[in-house]
Amino acid sequence: MLRSTKIVATLGPASSDPAILERMVRAGVDVVRLNFSHGTAQDHEKRAALVREIGRKIGRTVAIMCDLQGPKIRIGKFKDGRITLETGARFTLDAECELGDAGRVGLDYKELPRDVDEGAVLLLDDGKIVLEVTAVRGEEVQTRVRHGGVLSDNKGINRQGGGLTAAALTAKDMEDIRTAAKLHADFLAVSFPKSGADMYMARELMRAAGGKAMLIAKIERAEAVKQDALLSIMGACDGIMVARGDLAVEVGDAAVPALQKRMIRLAREHNKLTITATQMMESMISSPVPTRAEVSDVANAVLDGTDAVMLSAESASGKFPVQTIEAMDRICVEAEQTQSISLDQDFLNRVFSRVDQSIAMGALFTAFHLKVKAIAALTESGATALWMSRLNCGVPIYALTSQTSTRYRCALFRDVYPLMVKYVGHDREELLQEAEKVLVENGVVKQGDLIVLTIGEPIGKAGGTNTMKIVRVGEHLEA
Repeated sequence: MLRSTKIVATLGPASSDPAILERMVRAGVDVVRLNFSHGTAQDHEKRAALVREIGRKIGRTVAIMCDLQGPKIRIGKFKDGRITLETGARFTLDAECELGDAGRVGLDYKELPRDVDEGAVLLLDDGKIVLEVTAVRGEEVQTRVRHGGVLSDNKGINRQGGGLTAAALTAKDMEDIRTAAKLHADFLAVSFPKSGADMYMARELMRAAGGKAMLIAKIERAEAVKQDALLSIMGACDGIMVARGDLAVEVGDAAVPALQKRMIRLAREHNKLTITATQMMESMISSPVPTRAEVSDVANAVLDGTDAVMLSAESASGKFPVQTIEAMDRICVEAEQTQSISLDQDFLNRVFSRVDQSIAMGALFTAFHLKVKAIAALTESGATALWMSRLNCGVPIYALTSQTSTRYRCALFRDVYPLMVKYVGHDREELLQEAEKVLVENGVVKQGDLIVLTIGEPIGKAGGTNTMKIVRVGEHLEA
């Protein structure tokens, strides 16, 4: 059974052993995430090389996503590593404090005193500690503890409702973009963007470094989910990540499920990719089986239409990385089998202004009504396969390409399965025969099966898909 929804797995100590990583890839990983919040550039380059090597060894296309750390909106360190805050106590966040104690702590984020005023609510350690600002004096933010608990070094700070001014791209991120370009990352995830301008800057830096990665905007700020900001970000990126951890802290956990559905729907309407992330299988960090709530969470993301579901600590530092991927694979396949297909309805509100997009949509419509075995998109850039994958027609889409970079980026597209075509000539019939041969050799189709092919002429030109052909494998029939 083909799985339409892709699986992204974060690499870390639990998944650095080549044997474990190979088992993870065999279990169904489509994209690996290199988290630039941890490790050195050399660590990431070694892991990327290992992933490519394992993919070649077992014949699977596994893409690489580099995830930037973003601004460090964190407290500093304590003399003893941690303290316990009592509810109702006074506590000061002091930008000039070196080592904290029971009454105050320093700030890695030195701009906090300029970003808050009396009455603001600050959430530390993913909302476990809640502080209400009572006064701001110079470099000190004085607070009263609303919800106490244990607070340790370098925990994150969020402001309820958003409003922190930290720039999305730090000096470290700019250096990390060069590392991502060097290791030929397929995707670059940008943390905490507030507008399309943040994404444009990241793209310019990536291109200047010689990289071709598609840009994924991590939606995790309250400001980013406002309609104008979200549309601005979507216009400047290739996809979004519904980063539910920080987002839930800023907007409230109850708001996240509806926001997730809205963002996925909006992204698909704008031909953008979507990744649903954070705590999807959290209990499997220490348990070999997921909870029923986690099963429902993953299944609901699949039913929402997400391109991919993502694992973080579960695969990076958990005890059961392989079992977690196997469980996620199982849940995705089961959820996909229950999805209803309403392709005709999906077409009603769409206007196609480009020839290549019109051909892509025509191929979907034809494949759906003729009940063909497969759609084969001969593509240079992957754009045709991406457009096809935004609507569910119930027929698998094979992206046939001679471009290695395109093959890897298609690994994240829902319903799309990339295959390499080695033909580099300019004869259409020879290319179509090569495409048929690749599909047959990979066990996708057999003699007599009906398929829909899309192709562009002149051959080899990106963005030039202008022809659809209906083919019975072994004999050509013109559309």
